[in-house]
Amino acid sequence: MTNTHRTLGTTSALTVSPLGLGCMGMSEFYGSPDEAGGIATIQRALDLGVTFLDTADMYGPFTNEQLVGRAIAGRRDEVQLATKFGNERRPDGTRVGINGRPDYVRAACDASLQRLGVDHIDLYYQHRVDRTVPIEETVGAMAELVAAGKVRHLGLSEAAAGTIRRAHAVHPITALQTEYSLFTRDLEDEVLPTIRELGIGLVPYSPLGRGILTGALRPGSLPADDARATAYFPRLNGEGLEANLALVDRVAALADAKGCTPGQLALAWVLAQGDDVVPIPGTKRVAYLEENVGALAVDLFAQDLAELDAAVPRGAVVGERYGDMSHIDA
Repeated sequence: MTNTHRTLGTTSALTVSPLGLGCMGMSEFYGSPDEAGGIATIQRALDLGVTFLDTADMYGPFTNEQLVGRAIAGRRDEVQLATKFGNERRPDGTRVGINGRPDYVRAACDASLQRLGVDHIDLYYQHRVDRTVPIEETVGAMAELVAAGKVRHLGLSEAAAGTIRRAHAVHPITALQTEYSLFTRDLEDEVLPTIRELGIGLVPYSPLGRGILTGALRPGSLPADDARATAYFPRLNGEGLEANLALVDRVAALADAKGCTPGQLALAWVLAQGDDVVPIPGTKRVAYLEENVGALAVDLFAQDLAELDAAVPRGAVVGERYGDMSHIDA
């Protein structure tokens, strides 16, 4: 691996690989689950030095943590393991809602530890902010997990700047996970300056725009059981897709000139945003993992960054990130 590590957070610092692996799609949402492929991908990731693994209790639901646990059995010491609570679901997949109550926090952590087969979680995120529970109460319960040795570091996901400040005042927040890519840059206005002021690292999910920035997504290319083929992702369907593919073609032209793939160029852009940024592109296939790791060898200079800004101007992407943005803290 070109770079050996990056550090998330300052007050409560966690050293991780410069690129992580999002494990969600191995179990749900992006087509049929593939446990064997997922386990092979995770184990290959560890061999390549990609040791920062990201999962959540709601993926599956519950089965993704079990998959990750099986994949890292015997190699736990190599891994920086991140999981999340807060998007409450039943075993049949029914969505209950966002839950940040302290009793739920404690119960969710114990359940995740059991499914993962580990005695501690390196980074434990609140997956979504529960607006019915003061963030101080939720993070207070998370801090108890740190004191008990069940969790090493705390994180938030998709939290607004004010929420992050309140949470960090209760216990140091090590990382914020949120969507960030050439296609999603709104956090640059308030959230990114806030976390840098507070010394909190950034873990971008969907750094490839849910795959569109690889150039592989075209009209009709997704199977019917892939959530990205639904209206829940306006950027990837209908007029949104048509308009956004024109932007992708610009990225592809720059990538061709740079001698890399569009996905590698898009990932290199995220990596270039700072040493406190650790993207977690997701895949369940070894070949795509290896392509993503290749982004670490792509050096971007000021001219490259300027050309990418011109190719994908902020605000040029058509469509919201989600069809329903009500679960995003604001």
